[in-house]
Amino acid sequence: MGTPSPSNVSTQLQRIAELASQSPQMAFTALNHHIDIDLLHEAHRRTRKDGAVGVDGQTADDYAADLETNLQGLLDRFKSGTYKAPPVRRVLIPKGDGQRTRPIGMPTFEDKILQRAVTMVLEAIYEQDFLDCSYGFRPGRSAHMALQDLWPVTMASGGGWVLEVDIRKFFDHLDHSHLRDFLDRRMRDGVLRRAIDKWLKAGVLENGCVSYPDTGTPQGGVISPLLANIYLHEVVDVWFETQIKPRLAGRATLLRYADDFVIVFASERDARRVLEVLPKRLGRFGLSLHPEKTRLIDFRRPASPRRGMRARPRRRPGTFDLLGFTHYWGLSRRGFWVVRRKTAKDRLSRALKVINRWCRYHRHKPVEWQHAKLVRKLRGHCAYYGITGNGQQLWVFRNYLLRIWRSSLSRRSQCGGVRWDAFQRLLVKYPMPSAIVVQSVYRKAANP
Repeated sequence: MGTPSPSNVSTQLQRIAELASQSPQMAFTALNHHIDIDLLHEAHRRTRKDGAVGVDGQTADDYAADLETNLQGLLDRFKSGTYKAPPVRRVLIPKGDGQRTRPIGMPTFEDKILQRAVTMVLEAIYEQDFLDCSYGFRPGRSAHMALQDLWPVTMASGGGWVLEVDIRKFFDHLDHSHLRDFLDRRMRDGVLRRAIDKWLKAGVLENGCVSYPDTGTPQGGVISPLLANIYLHEVVDVWFETQIKPRLAGRATLLRYADDFVIVFASERDARRVLEVLPKRLGRFGLSLHPEKTRLIDFRRPASPRRGMRARPRRRPGTFDLLGFTHYWGLSRRGFWVVRRKTAKDRLSRALKVINRWCRYHRHKPVEWQHAKLVRKLRGHCAYYGITGNGQQLWVFRNYLLRIWRSSLSRRSQCGGVRWDAFQRLLVKYPMPSAIVVQSVYRKAANP
């Protein structure tokens, strides 16, 4: 039997999307027939093969050894309702400050495939409903798109007042009953809803013990980002656009990426009014604001310096962080105030700590192998943080990476450290690429 064509699956999903777009108030009651063996094959193709294993220890290669039989068995259990969602293996990863941790769930590989298939069908519906202010974990949208759209908003409004919002432990506190109500508005297929309920109720394996939380959806689950977007679409996006914006005196723009979002206001009074009602709105749905990460920033543009002078502003403008970047006002080469972005301090520190741990762990591997891996890490860092105006921070990362590598190589033996002149000769043989801006607005303007 040949591998099904992805184009057939794409056509099938496109039909669902067209129907959802034509009938925005309709609730779909028959969707499970779209999940067939062809869709499962495509879901398997889209599922990462190098991810961590779940509670069963099965790898992608193990599953692919008898792929056709495994997928057919999965489909039969899904359609008959006998599929059992296995517990999610939870691991803790350090956050940016190095003191706190973030829980990440690791589903089994088979569970990822089924979650991917259900997500593909639901995305065809909800992508027609989601608003343009939402960017996180959506096909065809990215963090760089959010940053690109935020820049002209802050420039056009002269900065204004920025409400930086962080929802405390959103993925742990997502209320299941409210989520079911939101799903009822667009999707009432019994087979799909039963599968989603099983994933919400699946236990969490941590330190050898299985617990069953009453709220939340595991970070790391394939379907979790979509469920989060459905939840916040109703709680935040629609509420702000339909109930809040019409009541404001000035302009306001919302940009949300998953559970982190900012609102840019032209009026301080509007900003403080929204900050006052936002906790009440989130509280109705079992959510709360993070008291330290949620703040109102005076981000108004500083007064322009006199002609021919680069004087310091009388009022030091505020800064805010979004998607790993610190946004701040800086002078352009022509002496005008512009919004600039640079790598946030906690993200830079975390990235360097990861490099340091990696070099310590692999210091006795061949130098050629280490060099190839470090080149990939540097290019990966630049691929995300390499945006216009952030070149200096990229070079800071590159220089510290080289220092960490030299320090690690110096500890390979007790015969003394690697001198800088010797390390420079090593870099001639194993050159480290330049830290370049990848996401350049100037390059895009020259090559539209």
